[in-house]
Amino acid sequence: MTVLEALQQAPLFKDFSEAGLQTFSQIAQERIVPAGTPLFVEDTAGDSLFVVMAGSVRITQRTAGGEREIATLGPGEHLGDVALLAKTVRLVSAVAATDCEILELTRREFFKKAQEKPVTCLKLVAVIAGELARRVTENKDALRDLGARKAQ
Repeated sequence: MTVLEALQQAPLFKDFSEAGLQTFSQIAQERIVPAGTPLFVEDTAGDSLFVVMAGSVRITQRTAGGEREIATLGPGEHLGDVALLAKTVRLVSAVAATDCEILELTRREFFKKAQEKPVTCLKLVAVIAGELARRVTENKDALRDLGARKAQ
């Protein structure tokens, strides 16, 4: 699968034109990640968004009781979107559960490309903002449900 094909299959990029996808394919780096290899570790600085092209990535978070699996991501799914836009520490760890092909977009390259293609890059910022808003709403609903159960 080419970088362009991988972007076409990723829901994060579904509303982009061929030209928009070409813009991101110019800065996306393809990486082969062996099973068991971390993409990133919780509480470390992050600066990249990743798209899984092939294989699966396990997302975990440390808790008082040990490591807790949050999700397993497969082809087309992405992680690290906040780190693409802002200097922040990773809230979770991501480890290749199987041998993986990954696309990586770094903040540095993204902001350089934004100088050339501001409309295309701003569109990705808007897509990520929408995704974050959806997650906040889901978490708010989950917290409300948890509060209601505890009140019973």
